Amino acid sequence: MNSDKKKNIFLIGPMGAGKSTVGRYLSQALDMFFYDSDFEIEKRTGVDIDWVFEVEGESEFRIREEKIINELTNKTGIILSTGGGSILSLKSRDLLQSRGVVIYLRTSIKEQLIRTNMDKKRPLLSLNSNNNENILRSLSVIRNPIYKKMSDFIVDTVNNDIPCIASNIMRFFYGFNKIN
Repeated sequence: MNSDKKKNIFLIGPMGAGKSTVGRYLSQALDMFFYDSDFEIEKRTGVDIDWVFEVEGESEFRIREEKIINELTNKTGIILSTGGGSILSLKSRDLLQSRGVVIYLRTSIKEQLIRTNMDKKRPLLSLNSNNNENILRSLSVIRNPIYKKMSDFIVDTVNNDIPCIASNIMRFFYGFNKIN
């Protein structure tokens, strides 16, 4: 890993894990720039993520996401919150792992359901759908092993508040940088 890039923190995990919230908190605590890959896509396209998904499809969305991740991970001293499915791209996984410290924010299906309830910016979930639990379970079977395999550190977000989660990440991040 490039020594400049070890100064980056990349947050991965499923939707509703708290990546954006934790990322914003960390950026203030560490005085680092914060980016959210989904927000960057929305900013550049001028439309919501769900519109991009619906009109262009998931494969085109993932191509946009790869480009954003490539661009943002080239920066130094940033915190990046990634979309839950960003890790499905081998290129995105390689970029994240080679350019920063990858933190997996792990959560439960129950917690995801609570946190994503009525959120219109979740293109893979159906608003007011009784099927969301099954969708989240299916996604977790595929994605959780990838999150775990590619992460440098795992933080459980269930029953932990934002300051506690951030504190765990900061301790690991500072320790990681001392070793490397």
